Amino acid sequence: MVNLGVVILNWNGYKDTIECLESIKSAVYEDFKLKVVVVDNASTDDSFGIISNFQFPISNFQFEVIRNGENMGFAGGNNVGIKIMQKEKVDYTLILNNDTLVDRNFFKELLSYAKKNTKFGILSPKIYFAKGYEYHKKRYKRQDLGKVIWAAGGEMDWENVFGKNQGVDVVDKGQYERIKEVDFSTGAAMLLSRKLIEKVGLFDDRYFMYFEDADLITRALKSGFKNYYVPKAVVWHKVARSSGIGSDLNDYFITRNRLLFGTMFAPLRSKLALYKESLRFIFNGRDWQKIGVRDFYLGKFGKGSWEN
Repeated sequence: MVNLGVVILNWNGYKDTIECLESIKSAVYEDFKLKVVVVDNASTDDSFGIISNFQFPISNFQFEVIRNGENMGFAGGNNVGIKIMQKEKVDYTLILNNDTLVDRNFFKELLSYAKKNTKFGILSPKIYFAKGYEYHKKRYKRQDLGKVIWAAGGEMDWENVFGKNQGVDVVDKGQYERIKEVDFSTGAAMLLSRKLIEKVGLFDDRYFMYFEDADLITRALKSGFKNYYVPKAVVWHKVARSSGIGSDLNDYFITRNRLLFGTMFAPLRSKLALYKESLRFIFNGRDWQKIGVRDFYLGKFGKGSWEN
């Protein structure tokens, strides 16, 4: 019987986390054991106590809440959960954002593919915008809400050094139903094989947040693992609940971490373009872009200068 571990990171977001757990509890379970670990990243609200009281009334399933002493970011926080899963020798570890909801057949579809294709390293589901969280809400008919794609796999744009979700803002009418190999997928929902983690390692906690998923996937592909998009496994995502698109936080971590990621993996031409862009940011960028560039060149990673 397959052992599946689910790692959910929480930071001052117990309402979303409880909704995520409720969706997991309502899913179909067939021929696998489940362990769910919620890692609380030093929340300052009542998250730890409230989530700890969540009831998982399903036999042979385990539920655990871990409280970190400090906010370790997406990378470090999820690594705490991954280490627990590796210690318990689960076959697969699912990294799942707390602001997601899984489809009733999510585990069934994901594990069905995993059992048939044992050489994969990463599996990526189809991800819709949760209703009301679409980028362009007025664009869609009411019946389309909940079927607007946020990610149908992804690809690395090495010229601009960005991971790009495929299918963004498109209403799903069956265009993305083919299982395919991809070279990028979002860390909002990704299934990792035990073999991949043993060979490639954990998220690089220098990133703190942003680009740690691209880094792990790139290391996995370079080590010979495959990343497959599995469209019948479906998730809904309340996009940008924790950080806010276009925020100071975005400016800082994306600017710094894009330089870090690009320096390690991008083609030479793209690296040179990044360095040139970083000089423009120093003189003409927004405040936190300037700080991000400075911290990259000073080697100030992890949480870095971010104190908010």
